[in-house]
Amino acid sequence: MTKKVLVGAHPWVYAAKQENYDIYPIIEQIFSDMSYAGLDGIELMHMVFRHDGAVEKISELSQKYSLPVIGSSFGGNMWNLKEHDAILEEAELAIKSLAKLGGRTLGTSVGSAKAPKTTEQLDAQAFLLRKIIAICSKNNVVLNLHNHTYEVENNEHDLSGTLARIPDIKLGPDLNWLLRAGIEPVDFIHRHASRIVFLHLRDQKADGKWSEAMGEGDMDYVAIGRALKDIGFSGDAVIELAHEADFKPTRPLRESLKISREFVLSIFDY
Repeated sequence: MTKKVLVGAHPWVYAAKQENYDIYPIIEQIFSDMSYAGLDGIELMHMVFRHDGAVEKISELSQKYSLPVIGSSFGGNMWNLKEHDAILEEAELAIKSLAKLGGRTLGTSVGSAKAPKTTEQLDAQAFLLRKIIAICSKNNVVLNLHNHTYEVENNEHDLSGTLARIPDIKLGPDLNWLLRAGIEPVDFIHRHASRIVFLHLRDQKADGKWSEAMGEGDMDYVAIGRALKDIGFSGDAVIELAHEADFKPTRPLRESLKISREFVLSIFDY
């Protein structure tokens, strides 16, 4: 019997309106909203751990709102050797902080080089990823590769380069970014079935613009749900809402999260 898929949310839609994307000043509002929406947990953003007392405050909020910390997103220009020391230091802080909070996932973005990465850049990227994976392993955290569009464009050049160098790395695909990059999510799920341990979910309309909540767009989540059932997916599914820069919300974010949570339950039975 496969374990219950935990459905959480990522606070990007809040961070997008914050200075330097820092959610820490509004962290309690986020916990309150996600708890109200009926979510099973929260995926944090690693910048919160730069604040003094962050672990203690987040622990208190997690208990107050009965909202477990699933893990955190993380990222940096891992292809750039000059940035390795700083990225590794930031990763260690995030991973050790997560471990104290019971977090167990690190959704990792490797950074865009603005052009297809060279062999040397892919080597550097994999070298740093291995170091971060080692820190994760010591803290019972599993690294998964997140994607935007750059990782899977050009016939999945970036992702394939990483998989060639670290064949057993886990994946946490963002299904909407796959679609925006011209990759069919159902096909991706089947091709990478054994590696997928995490999902990021959002919806978009037929015109390519993000919908306010999941279920209000035109992505074929029924087909995606069948594909996930086919592969026996048993990881974590995290809703990551995003809105276009000129979008004016028609409702509070907590309501869009609640609608999205209910949609995931109705389609996936998670």
